[in-house]
Amino acid sequence: MSQVTGHTDADFTSVRDVFESFFADGRETGAGVAVVHRGRLVVDLVGGSRAGGQPWTRRTVVAVYSVSKPFAAACLMLLVDRGRVGLDDPVHRHWPEFPDDGTTVRHVLSHTAGRPVFPTPRPADAWADWATLAGDLAGAAPMWTPGSTAAEHALTYGHLVGELVRRVDGRPIDRFLADEIAAPWQLDLAFGAGGATDVADLTFGDPEWPLASVGEPASLRHRSLVNPDGCRDLAVLNGPLWRDTAVPAVNMHTTAAAVARFYQGMLAGGVLDGHRILSEQATAEMIRVQHDGPDQLLDRPVKWALGFQVEDDGSFGHGGIGGSCGYALPGAGLAIGFVTRHLADFDRMDELDTAVMAAVQA
Repeated sequence: MSQVTGHTDADFTSVRDVFESFFADGRETGAGVAVVHRGRLVVDLVGGSRAGGQPWTRRTVVAVYSVSKPFAAACLMLLVDRGRVGLDDPVHRHWPEFPDDGTTVRHVLSHTAGRPVFPTPRPADAWADWATLAGDLAGAAPMWTPGSTAAEHALTYGHLVGELVRRVDGRPIDRFLADEIAAPWQLDLAFGAGGATDVADLTFGDPEWPLASVGEPASLRHRSLVNPDGCRDLAVLNGPLWRDTAVPAVNMHTTAAAVARFYQGMLAGGVLDGHRILSEQATAEMIRVQHDGPDQLLDRPVKWALGFQVEDDGSFGHGGIGGSCGYALPGAGLAIGFVTRHLADFDRMDELDTAVMAAVQA
């Protein structure tokens, strides 16, 4: 009997075939995929188990690593849109403890703030101490002149963005996300698990993945991904520390359908099901390329918008280390979400993308 349940429009049955193949060949143990095409949810599938053999349901949420980042960015962009903060404001204006060194809100959102590393070694339980981690960043000098180059702020992004949200609005970013994005757009997502009980445990698709994914010791990638500790420790990731704490760069827990619907709203200029949260102008600015060049952490050229990576085909989105992904392709009217508990490479998303594009072009 198939492990996969859910809905697929007739024109997209090949997407279901590909998704089912992941479970058949052992590359997947628990996941969801959703596709919106020109405003219509044409694929909404889940499969496998979330933990201990319990079936994955449409309400199962899972931690999606950096898929989280555009959602954090959207929180700050809502405040930009409301005139509460300006993209070219110095961070220091809103966060007085932060150095007055030319770093702007735009730099923070576009990964060009020069602070991809938490400067002080911290144990895993530091994730629960927001004030300490934000203070560490405020006390750190930039690694290069802000705005001069990019490096994905892999773990620091959420605390930089989130502290700005807190300083400007007063609410912590997890509360802001819940009130201003998840509720009006009816999305099953939260920084942390948000009190959800149907939560999937993460697993390693390859025992070597925790070491291989962080790069060579002493590299910028390694320094950016290993401090504070715990981000590759299943005991942390599947426990209360990770699920009860907001780490906005990397610990949003969500469903594939919620990710796809968020991108559907972005495609529509900031409105979903009649509920506008962003103006068309703010949405357009959020997906406009701000940096087009080398990324020092990813070690390749990247087009960074405000929270999104932009590809040559015009698609915008963000993947999460381990395989989860969310993105939109404006030219095809597509919004896609894939979430997985089976931490491995992006081959699954690549194959799903190929099947989706073949269905659209048929």
